[in-house]
Amino acid sequence: MSNRFHSYEAANADRGPGSAVLAGDASSDAEMARLAKALGHRSRVRILRCLAADRSCTCGDLVTQIAQAQSTVSQHLKVLKDAGLIQVKMDPPHTCHCGLNAAVLQRFKHLVADL
Repeated sequence: MSNRFHSYEAANADRGPGSAVLAGDASSDAEMARLAKALGHRSRVRILRCLAADRSCTCGDLVTQIAQAQSTVSQHLKVLKDAGLIQVKMDPPHTCHCGLNAAVLQRFKHLVADL
């Protein structure tokens, strides 16, 4: 039985140096995919734009600005936080302050620029 699936290196071995189809490494590709997935919803993009404009705001502010339910905004914030795109600071009992993680956004810009 022949193996129809080849690794990237085997498939491109005859192309010669400098002619590879892909430029990124696997870890960069995985990082970019993870960040792109987190940014893959327009509400999360709107949240980032709000945070970029205000530098920091509360979850309640975001609920008002993007006109979505608090639970929906909280779920979007969780996705953005898990991806490292925002920083969240809890201020009990019910207030969370959110801000952009500029270093991660800069890294994403760099990954996109390398395409």
